[in-house]
Amino acid sequence: MSTTKNYITPHGWQKLKDELYQLVHHERPQIVEVVNWAAGNGDRSENGDYIYGKRRLREIDRRIRFLTKRLEIAEVVDPELRGECEQVFFGATVDVLREDGREETVSIVGIDEIDTAAGKISWISPLARTLLKARAGDEVLLHTPEGKEFIEVLAVRYIGIA
Repeated sequence: MSTTKNYITPHGWQKLKDELYQLVHHERPQIVEVVNWAAGNGDRSENGDYIYGKRRLREIDRRIRFLTKRLEIAEVVDPELRGECEQVFFGATVDVLREDGREETVSIVGIDEIDTAAGKISWISPLARTLLKARAGDEVLLHTPEGKEFIEVLAVRYIGIA
């Protein structure tokens, strides 16, 4: 069992639960049915439905085990319950001003929820670690492979992250 906490937002937790439900109650039974049908057709060594079905079944079982473990160690943190907080912690949505003048909004989420296109970054990412405990008006120093970058924290809020 991992000692690292698996922080996750309620929305992220529900997405993992929904995926697990879909795999267990829909996809896996359908593949089992196809494999059973294909197995009844004789020679399995050249039976594409059987070979593909068994491979897909292994992939589904692997994903089910992964999701089950992630959900078991999940620690759900609802950002909306934090209330008024000026510091950046898990679940914060933060408006920042990058050194090149770009304004960016990022939400700090669990590692199973990352979506950089939507501005969702992992709480263990370099940017999130740099922002942790900062307040609006603070300037923080982010170390990147290209060098150092100063980032100004414009606003910190705790809202639902979908």
